[in-house]
Amino acid sequence: MPDLPWPAGSATGIGSMPGADVAEAQRIVLGELPELPHLVELPDRGPGADLLGRSAGFLVDLPVQLYAGRWQVAPRPGRDLRRTADLLERDLDQLTEQADRYAGPVKVQSAGPWTLATGIDLPIGGRLLRDPGAVRDLTDSLAEGLRRHVAEIRRRVPRADVLLQLDEPSLPAVIAGRIPTESGLSAYPAVDEPAAAAVLRTVVQAAGVPVVVHSCASDVPVPVIRDAGAAALSLDLSLLGTDLDPLGEAVDSGMGLFAGAVPTRPPAAGGKPSGKEVAERVRTLWQRLGFPITRLPAQVVVTPACGLAGAPVSYARGALKACREAGRRLAEV
Repeated sequence: MPDLPWPAGSATGIGSMPGADVAEAQRIVLGELPELPHLVELPDRGPGADLLGRSAGFLVDLPVQLYAGRWQVAPRPGRDLRRTADLLERDLDQLTEQADRYAGPVKVQSAGPWTLATGIDLPIGGRLLRDPGAVRDLTDSLAEGLRRHVAEIRRRVPRADVLLQLDEPSLPAVIAGRIPTESGLSAYPAVDEPAAAAVLRTVVQAAGVPVVVHSCASDVPVPVIRDAGAAALSLDLSLLGTDLDPLGEAVDSGMGLFAGAVPTRPPAAGGKPSGKEVAERVRTLWQRLGFPITRLPAQVVVTPACGLAGAPVSYARGALKACREAGRRLAEV
C-alpha cells in the first residue's frame, strides 16, 4: 500500500463552516483538526463565498459574473470577481496568520470541473456543459488556476504539505444524464465514464499535489474517480448502497477513504455526535469491505458527511471534535 499524505488516525472537515467570522472559523478548524486542518469556506457571506463563485475565482482568463442569480461567463472581470478575490484573500490571510508555525498536511478545496460546467452558464445561455469545447477550456483554466492556488498556499504556509479537494456533487448526474436543460423539459446528454475521468485527470495532474475527490451523493462513480488518479475519495457513508465492490476495489488499490460519518445537522432530539459512535460506524464499514483492521488508521480519514455551513456553530465544533476523537480511537488497533 502506498504511503498516504496524512498521519494515521487523522480527521478533517469537508470545507464549509457556519457564520461569517473567518478568524473564528479558522481557529476552530486548526484547534479541532490538528493533524489535517483545512482552509475554511464561509458561504453565509454571500456570492463569491459560495462553492461556485469561490471556485470560479480560480479560473484563469475565464472571467465570470452574476446574472439573474446565476454565475455566467463574462466578457471581462468585474465587481463580482473582485469581491470573490477579496473574500479569498481574507481567508488566506487568516490561514497564513494562524498556521504560521504549522507543519503537516493542510487541505484546500475547489469545485471540480464537472460541477463548474453544470453551474456556470454560457454568455448565450445554457450551461457550459452543453459545449464540449467550453468544457475543455474551463478544465484547462481551472487546472492552471488551482496549480497557482496550491503554489500560493505553499508560499504562505511553507512547512505545510498541501492536499487539494475537488468537490464534485454534480458528477453522478453528469454521467447519468440527469442535468436538466434551462427549460427543465429535457436533460443534457450523459457523459461517458472515460471522458468524465479524462477531464478530472487533467486537473488532478496539473495540481502537483495529492487530490481528494468529494461527492456527497448516493451513486458516486468510484471507478471514474479512481481512473482520474485521485489519491482519495470522500463519501457520505449514510448514502452508500449495498454494492460495495467498486469502493472495495478502490481501497484495495491503495486509495485513501475520507469517510463522511458525522451528520451535518444536529438530530431533532438535540445532542452532539459521539466520537465513539462515529468510530464504530467507520469500523463497521471497514469490516463490510473485508480489509484487515490494521490498514484502517492509515487509509481512512474521518470527516463530516458534507459541509457544515448549515449547522449551528456549536454543533459544527462538536462534529469536528467527534471526527478527531473517532480518528484517535481508530488508530488504537
